[in-house]
Amino acid sequence: MNKYEYNIYEQISRNIKKYRKEAGMTQAVLSEKVGLSHEFIRRIESKKGVKTFSVDTVWKISVALNIDPGKLFEIDIDEFKEI
Repeated sequence: MNKYEYNIYEQISRNIKKYRKEAGMTQAVLSEKVGLSHEFIRRIESKKGVKTFSVDTVWKISVALNIDPGKLFEIDIDEFKEI
């Protein structure tokens, strides 16, 4: 796999979970803040399955978590080197 095949959806998912936990927020609270179902947030954070979500969803989640949306796109360099 080369750097252009990296699954950014997986990275965003990991970052959502990371920043949600840092904020001390449950999936249920996050879902309520962004107006999405708890099940949808659970699926986004799940390690299983295909992930698809819109830029609008990423924006809403970043606002709810009170973080810059770019933080959700941050790539773990150590993990990236393994690819």
